[in-house]
Amino acid sequence: MSKREERRRSKRGRSASKHTDVLDVIDRSLHATVARTTGGLSPIGLGQVYWDWASHLAASPGRQMQLAQSAWTGALSVLNGQVSGKAPAALDRRFRDEAWQTWPYNLFYKSFLAQQAWWEDATTGPRGVSAPHERVARFVARQILDTMAPSNFFLTNPELQRQTFREGGQNLRRGAGHAVDDWQRRLAGKPPAGMEEFVVGETLAVTQGKVVFRNHLIELIQYEPAAETVRPEPVLIVPAWIMKYYILDLRPENSLIRHMTEQGFTVFCISWRNPGPEDSDLGMEDYLDQGVMAALDAVNGIVPKTRIHATGYCLGGTLLSIAAAKMGREGDERLASLSLLAAQVDFTEAGELTLFTGPSQLALTEDMMWRQGGLKAEQMAGTFQMLRSNDLIWSRMLRDYLMGERGVPNDMMAWNADATRMPYRMHSQYLRHLFLDNDLAEGRFDVAGKPVSVTDIRPPIFAVGTERDHVAPWKSAYKIQHLSDTEVTFVLASGGHNGGIVSEPGHPRRHYRIRTTPDHAPYLAPDAWAETAERHEGSWWTAWADWLAERSGAAGDPPAMGREALCDAPGTYVFQD
Repeated sequence: MSKREERRRSKRGRSASKHTDVLDVIDRSLHATVARTTGGLSPIGLGQVYWDWASHLAASPGRQMQLAQSAWTGALSVLNGQVSGKAPAALDRRFRDEAWQTWPYNLFYKSFLAQQAWWEDATTGPRGVSAPHERVARFVARQILDTMAPSNFFLTNPELQRQTFREGGQNLRRGAGHAVDDWQRRLAGKPPAGMEEFVVGETLAVTQGKVVFRNHLIELIQYEPAAETVRPEPVLIVPAWIMKYYILDLRPENSLIRHMTEQGFTVFCISWRNPGPEDSDLGMEDYLDQGVMAALDAVNGIVPKTRIHATGYCLGGTLLSIAAAKMGREGDERLASLSLLAAQVDFTEAGELTLFTGPSQLALTEDMMWRQGGLKAEQMAGTFQMLRSNDLIWSRMLRDYLMGERGVPNDMMAWNADATRMPYRMHSQYLRHLFLDNDLAEGRFDVAGKPVSVTDIRPPIFAVGTERDHVAPWKSAYKIQHLSDTEVTFVLASGGHNGGIVSEPGHPRRHYRIRTTPDHAPYLAPDAWAETAERHEGSWWTAWADWLAERSGAAGDPPAMGREALCDAPGTYVFQD
């Protein structure tokens, strides 16, 4: 081939590439516009779900007859004052007030509960429907029903009517004021009402410490010792990057970080940068290298020749598991133990967040993030609110805007309102390779050009799941038992994803189950584990501190603070909006 011909073909190739890039931009721009219109939900994905469910139901006359019989039985139950054989008030706390037992309100709420039960039946177990589509169909039906609950409307809510008549409508006037105030706060980027008393560095995140390392992605905080002697092995905490780190350092009374310093441990914690559009190209390996590995190196610089108790919360635990697998592959033995708090390494049963990670939904989310440079804080917050719309959306609107009441704010609510963003590339990789394709659990997740395996994790593992976790269900967190090839101590704690972890000693009505499985021991299924694990009243924090102490050296003098303290805790990254 002549050089002229080579140049001609090269020119045609570049031209075709540019043409393809332009067409791709057109498609992605359209998808981003659609996402902005639909609140980030894929109409194509929802259409596929509906078609899968409806077409299989249409081809199942026996199932239709069963549902018709169920509808008739439900109607009779309503007339008899029951729903599915259970006391209605026990099924839904929205209808606990005695006013709901009077006519016609008892008919309203009983009919609603019967509809709920019928749609749950109709969207569960239809033959031929894919499991992911079945879960989405059930979720969407629940969302639609929650919007139509009789508690949401004045004419069908006796509690609201009673309050309005009692106050002469003043509750509605206050509620309108609350709605305007909330709208103005959102426009101004201010925190929700009542959060003024919760100030980071003053009432929250006040455990004494210093920022001893900083790069573009993290600040590393070293906390001052709170005991005369400390264990030689430090604790490094890796929180999730989708939240501010101080969920583990709220008030002094419920700060896990403070508690561990009081138990005689030197504690370090990562505070993640709140990324902006300029950080859109940061990926999972950046978070691994500039986050976990950089923090380990910095800790070793302060406490040299000492192994580290690495601890990860939520997605921070997933990232830490990847780091531990990489270290095991490379023979890096710096970890004394690995603690995973409400964290997952297998995402096949990752709760209702999987509803937002189907191929169509993920493609739309990626194009939305491509346009924005990342996922905005309010978009992530909206996703989590949808998972618990009854509690976090409709009940709140009823209380604030119709009853005219304001809920009593607390430190957890203030932290929850202090949301963060996520870079486009990293979040796309996380959703696609972990949630959608489950690459980590199946040995396909590449780090530095080679796949890592959870079986390469060598240090003993302390894993915590929580009973009511809707983000990382405990049976999903439990999968570390059969994926790893090391000793695993698993704890099942009362509470949810956040409240079950922030569970300080003295917290009322707390309990946990615990059992250690030696390495190479036979696998025990989750339900069998729960039946045999020892139950304890109180906080799992004490069991964790004891577990770490058993795997640590004798206590001695605390190490010096970092040689070049950059500023006081909580640092600067935590204040980034």
